[in-house]
Amino acid sequence: MFWKPITKLDPEKNLTFLIVFPPGRTLKAGPSTGAEVWQFRAAFTTHMRARIFMVRHGATVLTKEDRFAGATDVELSDEGREQVRRLATRLQSEKIAAIYASPLGRTVETARILAEPHGIEVQTRDGLREISHGRWEQMTRKEVEQAFPDEAAAWEKDPYTFAPVGGESGLAVTARALPVLMDIVREHPAGNVLIVSHKATIRLLLSSLLGFDPRRYRDTLDQNPAALNIVDFKDAVSARLTLFNDTSHYAAAGLAIPAVPTARLSKDWDDEQKG
Repeated sequence: MFWKPITKLDPEKNLTFLIVFPPGRTLKAGPSTGAEVWQFRAAFTTHMRARIFMVRHGATVLTKEDRFAGATDVELSDEGREQVRRLATRLQSEKIAAIYASPLGRTVETARILAEPHGIEVQTRDGLREISHGRWEQMTRKEVEQAFPDEAAAWEKDPYTFAPVGGESGLAVTARALPVLMDIVREHPAGNVLIVSHKATIRLLLSSLLGFDPRRYRDTLDQNPAALNIVDFKDAVSARLTLFNDTSHYAAAGLAIPAVPTARLSKDWDDEQKG
């Protein structure tokens, strides 16, 4: 449904626009000076919102090892596939208009599992890739701290503007991912769209959309494997977070309330949990 201006006005009816419905049915509304017209218009346009189901890929074979694997094309584990299948069941009754994913294997496989009940082809967007950790890739945090102590300290202090050698900063990821998200919202101004991306990329996008301090995205935001986030858009730049990091589709009975996260955020946060 959208609004279409009328180029030839009828002086007697004083109509200035048409409401055009997708099936081809039209409804005339007017006159433009009447307050009831704008109330009528507002009643319809309130439903013209994009809803983005933003999903992190399922657990991978490296998830439990807590290794840096942003640019590494690692596969989903069997556990990760089961997490995603349960999310697919949860979302199967939703009307999904399109599905987009990072081109890495773990996100594409996640997206295809989620797309199956809807019969939709997955579209990849390079800008949705995970942050690259450069020469840290496939190393644990402890290994990085031992091999590159200065880099590790600088990254812990400000992961948004600092990048390891050969890697990306959070700012660089935001600069490539946010325009992709905005283009998707503009392309689908109404209806549901599913996007499958990565832990850091999703947190950086949410920080930008919601006005959080992006330098603290690792301290303030978490993303579990196969977590569901829902972001509603009034337009391409006006967003509201409706659901965050929800894993109730695979949480064990009685554990719908998540445990306090450990070993998934910044070093300072994890040290506090251990103490």
